[in-house]
Amino acid sequence: MSTLIECKDLTKSYGKKTAIDHINLSIEGGHIIGLLGPNGSGKTTLIKMINGLLTPTSGSLYFQENPIGAESKKHISYLPDHNYLNMDQRVSDIIAFFKDFYEDFDEKRAYDMLEKLQINPHDRLKSMSKGTKEKVQLILVMSRRADLYVLDEPIAGVDPAARDYILDVILSNYEPEASILISTHLIADIENILDEIIFIQNGTIRLTSSVDDIRANEGKSVDALFREVFKC
Repeated sequence: MSTLIECKDLTKSYGKKTAIDHINLSIEGGHIIGLLGPNGSGKTTLIKMINGLLTPTSGSLYFQENPIGAESKKHISYLPDHNYLNMDQRVSDIIAFFKDFYEDFDEKRAYDMLEKLQINPHDRLKSMSKGTKEKVQLILVMSRRADLYVLDEPIAGVDPAARDYILDVILSNYEPEASILISTHLIADIENILDEIIFIQNGTIRLTSSVDDIRANEGKSVDALFREVFKC
């Protein structure tokens, strides 16, 4: 698989505070990767730089061997950890907007997912529960035929009964050659779908590994190793 993301001595500072500290990291295509760390570890800062929302202080960040920028945004589908949609709009109107804005947006895929999750496309967002709004955002992100999907806390607001179904939606609706980078605190809920993990703390990478290697070499789950490494 080709390299999608390459970080070389990537650093992001805010005054005297260093949020990302000389990270060297590669993300290959065709994998589901968990970006895992305690609060304040640098996960969201890294995600925002990958999506071109923050500029590195030093070092370099590439997407498919090109610097992050307008072109990379055409190939990266991003789910932020907050709601950014117009609450007065109907879901169908938002889908029409995404279809016009993104060349890779698959309208049929979006409506199929809405039907599976029993969401009425004619409803306005403001009439929906918090969990349903988050499902709509996820549907919009997964309806793009992107090369990289970056999901920041995709199941945080979803009730436990719906999490397996949401994860099935993610697994069933991304391109086979693409990768998914998931940041979450709910490790036990997602580790069964992960191929690889990245542990990050204080802006530095503590560990990168395949999930199979963790189970074979450590004899424990990703969640158990996370609790051991970070003393949760």
